[in-house]
Amino acid sequence: MTRINIEQLKTFLTVVRLGGIRRAANGLNLTQPAVTARIKTLEESLTCSLFDRTSAGMKLTKRGELLVAHAEKFEHLAELVEKDVVDPAGIEGRLRLGVSETIAQCWLPDLVARLHGLYPKLEIEFNVDISINLRAGLMSREIDLAILLGPVSEYSVNNIELPGFDLAWYVAAKADEEQDPAQYLSRPVLTYARNTRPFRELKEMLFERVGPDVSMFPSSSLSACFRLVEADLGVAVLPRALGQDFVSTGRIREFDPGWLPGPLQFTASYLAEPKSHLIETAAQAARDVAYTYQGDKNN
Repeated sequence: MTRINIEQLKTFLTVVRLGGIRRAANGLNLTQPAVTARIKTLEESLTCSLFDRTSAGMKLTKRGELLVAHAEKFEHLAELVEKDVVDPAGIEGRLRLGVSETIAQCWLPDLVARLHGLYPKLEIEFNVDISINLRAGLMSREIDLAILLGPVSEYSVNNIELPGFDLAWYVAAKADEEQDPAQYLSRPVLTYARNTRPFRELKEMLFERVGPDVSMFPSSSLSACFRLVEADLGVAVLPRALGQDFVSTGRIREFDPGWLPGPLQFTASYLAEPKSHLIETAAQAARDVAYTYQGDKNN
């Protein structure tokens, strides 16, 4: 029998967990032929078929079902070795981060710097997107760690709660003063992208307090929202942490219409299986960096 390696077992488990070669290839960042070749080599090494391949998809054989438990033991052992024995400075590989724009504009650079300090040889990829897409990427294993509006309510996901972001209402510094600040809400309201929780919650609150004729202009770019507010093209309710610089330089100002949506709650979310000390460490680092950032902003 040819010697079995951990990469073959990892690929086998990924195919099982994601339900097919194509999804496993996306999750492992490999080509479909590469995944197929690893499974074929593993089957040849074990001299048995691990999957029944039908038009409906791939189903584990009896021997494939037996291998799952053994492969998970190998996976757990490899994780313990990485955690307890391997020097972090020597760990190579890739960490795929998915982050919301609020995080990207606040403390993402600090997190990347922290991770590079811990793992100098680690390749870090990140993409900025809305939370609904980040959640989908996490569940399809195209993202290792998602920092998003959470938590992700799935039994297979671990969520680490991060400090929230307080919101504030903003209007252009050059806008005329209103005796009643609530009058500013007759202007277009710039806000988060349509397929987000903040948009939905704000829409409900505006309809209740202002009426159904309120004008909302969703945007996937928070920086664009701030620039449009500065140009006096609308008002917005956005994270105070991002608005401070605009206020301090006299470009926009806060106003209080008498109500405010609750803080944005983010989590560092990752899949519980396969267990990864690297990803867990990255999630803990995200929490530490987030609290440090919050402390610096409050001082």
